[in-house]
Amino acid sequence: MAENQARIFFGEELRRMREKAKLTGKELADALGCTPQWISTMESGRKVSEQSAKDLDTYFKTDGHFYRLWKHANKVEVQITLPPGFTEYAEREKKASAIRVFSALLVNGMFQNKQYASAVLGAERASGTDELVEQRLERQAVFLRDPPPFAWFALDETVLHRMVGGSEVMKTQLAFLLELSERPNIMINVVPQNVGYHAGLGGSFTILGFDGSDVAYSESAGVGTLIEQPDKVAGFALRWDLLRGHALPVAESRALIRTVLESL
Repeated sequence: MAENQARIFFGEELRRMREKAKLTGKELADALGCTPQWISTMESGRKVSEQSAKDLDTYFKTDGHFYRLWKHANKVEVQITLPPGFTEYAEREKKASAIRVFSALLVNGMFQNKQYASAVLGAERASGTDELVEQRLERQAVFLRDPPPFAWFALDETVLHRMVGGSEVMKTQLAFLLELSERPNIMINVVPQNVGYHAGLGGSFTILGFDGSDVAYSESAGVGTLIEQPDKVAGFALRWDLLRGHALPVAESRALIRTVLESL
């Protein structure tokens, strides 16, 4: 992952202010009620925290300077965390007339609720989770567009049983899927476990439809790839058709989701 230059600048500013005040790291730590190691960590640009930024502004009387630096560093952290290729995909997603999504391991980000998204993103990073969650939830605004896109969400049944964040989080997420499935423009299909191997197990992917053309998107090992070559997009469309052939119809999928929800 790229270095967060904004966080490094925060550390440089902290060191500059500390030295200007002729304070040792221990003296500043004592004044703030933290450890000298934490001061060193912040000055090196490895980590910063919202509370420490506020404490530094109070101590040095800097009128929100450190807090503003912390907010900027947090935004930069969010941007460098996103998989390469995702930003361009997200812009296309807003304009698609049809969205076909298959999830092999987790509920796709477009269909996650806040609790589930927080559990997923919080497990991957130490800071900046709230902003990433908000960005993820904002993507669902596309469903409220006029006219809204038609969306098909297919998922392997194992996704329903994977305990992301615990049973309470899963209850809210499955209830959210049921709510989404009631919308006339969103269809959710589950590929049952008893199918065994199917074309979707090669990995999750998305196909965006536009007037006269499609693009595909997939992620692997933290790298996102936007696919526009017609022959390669056609390959993803074939995988979609094959896995959908094994999926339960909408009503049966809804019943299965409700059964799993009631078992939690």
